[in-house]
Amino acid sequence: MPSLLARDADVLVTMDGESRELHNASLYAEDGWIRRIGPAGELPQQADTVLDLTGQILLPGLVNCHHHLNQTLTRNIPAAQNNNLFAWLKAHYRIWAATTPEASRLSVLVGCAELALSGCTTVFDHSYVFKNGNSVDVIIEAARELGIRFHCSRGSMSLGESRGGLPPDSCVEEESAILDDTQRVIKAYHQREAGAMTRLVVAPCSPFSVTPSLLRDSADLARQYDGVGLHTHLCETVDEERYTLSNYGLRPVEFMDSVGWLGDGVWFAHAIHVDDQEIAQFASCGCGACHCPSSNMRLASGIAPLKRYMEAGVKVGLGVDGSASNDSSNMMLEVHLAFLLARLKLGLQPPEGPSRFMHLSPSHPRRAHEWITAREILEVATLGGASVIGRDDIGSLEVGKCADFFSINLHRLDYAGALHDPVAATVFCAPQKAHYTVVHGRVIVDQGRLATVDLPLVVEQHNAASLQLMDNAELG
Repeated sequence: MPSLLARDADVLVTMDGESRELHNASLYAEDGWIRRIGPAGELPQQADTVLDLTGQILLPGLVNCHHHLNQTLTRNIPAAQNNNLFAWLKAHYRIWAATTPEASRLSVLVGCAELALSGCTTVFDHSYVFKNGNSVDVIIEAARELGIRFHCSRGSMSLGESRGGLPPDSCVEEESAILDDTQRVIKAYHQREAGAMTRLVVAPCSPFSVTPSLLRDSADLARQYDGVGLHTHLCETVDEERYTLSNYGLRPVEFMDSVGWLGDGVWFAHAIHVDDQEIAQFASCGCGACHCPSSNMRLASGIAPLKRYMEAGVKVGLGVDGSASNDSSNMMLEVHLAFLLARLKLGLQPPEGPSRFMHLSPSHPRRAHEWITAREILEVATLGGASVIGRDDIGSLEVGKCADFFSINLHRLDYAGALHDPVAATVFCAPQKAHYTVVHGRVIVDQGRLATVDLPLVVEQHNAASLQLMDNAELG
């Protein structure tokens, strides 16, 4: 069995049940599985692959619970720079529908490369526009080429403008074809076993782009297969709430409940505009939520109640969201921003006390439990994300779990003066790139450089495909 030794880390953050943080520690793996963790002197000193982590911090791989990889092709387009969600979507739909399979492949390589370079080892991609020859097959093959652990959706849109939906009719599919192809790709690619590198998710796009019948049929289909999840956007904007109230007489969460979507194995992207009762409902039924801070700020959607979710026991993770509503695929940036946004949301709420003016006094401190800590947000990005997507074999560094981890060089300008607490420095200070990223024992990022594909060539080809896509869209 191929072996790997990550040795002599200054700090090794386990995220195990005891929240151990080991100093001068090593990790030894065989065949992609962690076999030993502990003081460097007590572990094997040789392996097929040896990574010297002197001066580095070793962390569990980050889990990205919501992304749209094809959107790397449409970053920063002028027509969508200053819009909220619905107008932003309308500026993009037809362009996404014109994406070629080769452009799609390149977008996955670019997005996953960015993620790996920011410490992400597992990504869920919510693809839902399958036109112009695009297919799930192309996306999965590209993810395998790069080497990242991949959860892939066979997403869908079926409700066009002529029937009261948001997307143009030319961008939607017939529901029978959607369900048939979804079943095909589950049978072809879904891996249920521990350590699976590829899993499938059934993921209709949103309440305003599919019918209630497709939502019900999608839920029924997913539940026929062990480990196939259910995912959609929900409660992202007030516009969405107006849509479900107007069309169905229900708030978004009530609507999803009416079509059989509240339960274990389901998670929702964004989940911003929820009340306390809906949060409690998520917790009681096992639904997860994916917080997407950059995108929510970019589109002025709002701030998700992350701390309230955590306190209520809701499974919650982080997501980059689309590269056209974020314009980046950097998971450490999402960790940093989610941490700051939770504190901002705290500051926007007056503290409990005898006077509603007490929050004006700097001498009135917040209670300790109200603050989100650096370690809490790292746990959301690792163990939390693993729980959201239904994995118990990733998210922490423990014997018997997958060897998915990344390291950051602590001796950088950005951390100068911050090493009183190296773990917290990775969150408080400016987000840093990974020095090493390892997925199932395979080195994907080697000393800060992508090791599995020719990245400069991919970027050149991707940029050409992006410009061609925009030219075609203008001609169309």
